[in-house]
Amino acid sequence: DPNEKALKKLASSVNDINELEVKFQKMTDSELHDMTKEFRSRLADGESLNDMVSEAFATVREAARRTLKQRHYDVQLIGGLVLHTGQIAEMKTGEGKTLVATLAVYINALEGRGVHVVTVNDYLARRDPVWMGQIYHALGLTVGCLQHDVSFQYDPEVTDAPAGMENLRPVTRSEAYQSDITYGTNNEFGFDYLR
Repeated sequence: DPNEKALKKLASSVNDINELEVKFQKMTDSELHDMTKEFRSRLADGESLNDMVSEAFATVREAARRTLKQRHYDVQLIGGLVLHTGQIAEMKTGEGKTLVATLAVYINALEGRGVHVVTVNDYLARRDPVWMGQIYHALGLTVGCLQHDVSFQYDPEVTDAPAGMENLRPVTRSEAYQSDITYGTNNEFGFDYLR
């Protein structure tokens, strides 16, 4: 299997993340939230994203467990590691691609340059920031959402909204792009770039 060597290399990182799990489970919600500030401080001090990948992934795993009641499986950690290195992780329907993406999205959002998550349709561009926004919000990150004719930002205080729009506060296009993470379709990103 040509992937065997790459998988063995990733297995040690998965073990490192798993060894941190108990430590992160003992953190309060506030301590978990403050990890984002700590990671950003460490980046400012010269540490690289790769130096903190195990801790960042453990942080996201714990936030997902608390907010969504979903825990990243080892194979999902591998998928996140693959995405973080700029490679493609092929996964079938139902294997948790949306949850996997949170790992790579979070760690890359720490740099403060904005992460764009490109989805295939407006439905996913609206669903995923609401669903995964809970994780990012718990960790102190902002999440934007681009739709064809309107833009949003994740806000758990917004509860009086039509079905599928809960937790989305209308914002300007610029505000959506200023979020730490912005979800949208390739068409929306592309046409915004051309505009």
